[in-house]
Amino acid sequence: MHVAGLTFNPFQENTYIVYDDTKECIIFDPGMFTAEERKQCVSFIEQAGLKPVRLINTHCHLDHVFGNNFIHQTYNLPLEIHRGELSVLEATPLVCKNYGIPYTDPSPMPERFIEEGEIIEFGNTKLKAIFTPGHSPASLSFFDAVSKQLIAGDVLFHGSIGRTDLPGGDFATLISSIKEQLFPLGDDVKVYPGHGPSTSIGYERATNPFLQ
Repeated sequence: MHVAGLTFNPFQENTYIVYDDTKECIIFDPGMFTAEERKQCVSFIEQAGLKPVRLINTHCHLDHVFGNNFIHQTYNLPLEIHRGELSVLEATPLVCKNYGIPYTDPSPMPERFIEEGEIIEFGNTKLKAIFTPGHSPASLSFFDAVSKQLIAGDVLFHGSIGRTDLPGGDFATLISSIKEQLFPLGDDVKVYPGHGPSTSIGYERATNPFLQ
């Protein structure tokens, strides 16, 4: 499995295009906000010869959903989220208004819900959906056991963790998600967070000040 990260919007959110040798790909958390960012995403997909087959949000905070409708319209893909994130998605227009950010391309509503433990398939790859709430009410992380790679959303960062002061966030729940759901995956697992550089389970277990 290959992971390409593109950083978009004023929040510097990482959008991930995950693909394998079949060239099928999943677009996780499309955060493109401007016409130039949309062009950058399409250019990468075209130059790599990829075929987008699924559109998934790890969670539905505004910076992770700005590009949902663009991807939905461009590639005719239904949005997939955990059911517990629906209220977060529905609140996006109000949250954008509170931040003073124009929300001119509203996200479509999800057409299917991903369940905890579900296997997400594309090409020859199978990702396990892991329930990791705490930063948001029902955030999902996606793990490829073959390549030992994890799409983590805003749960775990290089040297930090997701904020828990937003609606639906809870510090104790987030720490539990990391220690009980992510740590057992193994120290050699590479972690792709929703913001900042990639890291590993082992590095964060040993050094992350929030997890000692």
